[in-house]
Parts: sequence; structure tokens; C-alpha cells
Amino acid sequence: QVQLAESGGGLVQAGGSLRLSCAASRYSVSRYAMGWFRQSPGKEREFVAAIRWSRIPYYADSVKGRFTISRDNAKNTMYLQMDGLKPDDTAVYYCAAAANDPRNYYNRYEYDYWGQGTQVTVSS
Repeated sequence: QVQLAESGGGLVQAGGSLRLSCAASRYSVSRYAMGWFRQSPGKEREFVAAIRWSRIPYYADSVKGRFTISRDNAKNTMYLQMDGLKPDDTAVYYCAAAANDPRNYYNRYEYDYWGQGTQVTVSS
């Protein structure tokens, strides 16, 4: 059974940085694609970033230039470096993995496995 475990969330002031990690079990992070999504109260879960097996990244416009997605194959872990954080970035962040090569990396329904989420809170 595939397991994804997020870590690294917390409370940070606006302008600060956090790095989220997603450790995968029974799934190779270099396979197909993995992504980060986030959800705040009363809102739909939204795309943040994804990385293909080829390491090509995809970003939501709202985080482009501030967030960086990466992975370490040896550690079988994916990361999300978040810089220049804003209060609007406050949400629960979820790690996701695809069982096949997604047709649309921005679509949450293309991902088959999900972590439990980690809370990120950005104070103003």
C-alpha cells in the first residue's frame, strides 16, 4: 500500500520560508508525477505545484517565482520550498502521487495517492 507522509508545516510570519517534505513508501518519487495541493476552510483543494518523472515542474500562477518543487530520488522524498510566504498561502498542504502519467498535472483527480496533510499558517 502506497503511503505518503508530509512534514515541515508550521507557523511563520509573512515573508518567511518553510520547506515541506513528502516521504513516499511503496512508490518511487521518480515515477510518473507527484504534486502538492492545498486546501483552506470553505475552499476547494487547489493545485500548487507538480513535478514530472523528467523533473519538469509545473506551478500555479499564485506561487510561481516563490515556491520550488524538487525531489531526492535517493531519499525517495519530494519537497516544496516556500519563500516569500503570504497570509493567503495559509492552508493544509497535501502531497499527491499519480499511478499513471497525468494528462493534466493541475487536476487533482489525476492523482491516486494522497498524504494526510500538513498545516501551514502565515501570519501578517
